[in-house]
Amino acid sequence: MLGMDWFRFLFIENKGVAWGLTLSDERWAQIVLTTFRLVAVVAITFYLKSIIQKAYHVGFIVAVAMIYAGAIGNLLNGMFFGLIFEESNPLIQNKAGLVAPGEGYADFMQGNVVDMLYFPIVRGARFPDWFPVVGGNEFEFFRPVFNLADVWVFIGVVTILIFQKRFFKGKAFDTN
Repeated sequence: MLGMDWFRFLFIENKGVAWGLTLSDERWAQIVLTTFRLVAVVAITFYLKSIIQKAYHVGFIVAVAMIYAGAIGNLLNGMFFGLIFEESNPLIQNKAGLVAPGEGYADFMQGNVVDMLYFPIVRGARFPDWFPVVGGNEFEFFRPVFNLADVWVFIGVVTILIFQKRFFKGKAFDTN
């Protein structure tokens, strides 16, 4: 594909986790998910402070800070988006507009997370009908729509996985 066919900005709201995966439409599920995000942010705050004080490898500190930034972004989105935006309606091409605080479509901790980055890098022919699970569907490499917070979390985690031997050289749990 030529041009910008491999990248698009979309406006997708989801009630779930990374890449538009939705846990449940129930009110309690949003509260549980947002509470989990809040607990994770608090835990990462103390962990990040600890590794800075202990002078861990700068690359590891930066990678954890990336995860922290992404977690804060998704937390704030879930906590406040519903309070300050009107509900969007994809059927009539209505994107969420800013409203006065408290006049939004949802209560505190009930907002959707907005995803906007879409990279349909490779599109292909349909899978044969007999193919399990995806039979009859068009092939598309990298279908998820995500946001910048997801990007930071992903990059942080991948960085830690790739450079773990360098980051943890000489630590007690190093096997070499």
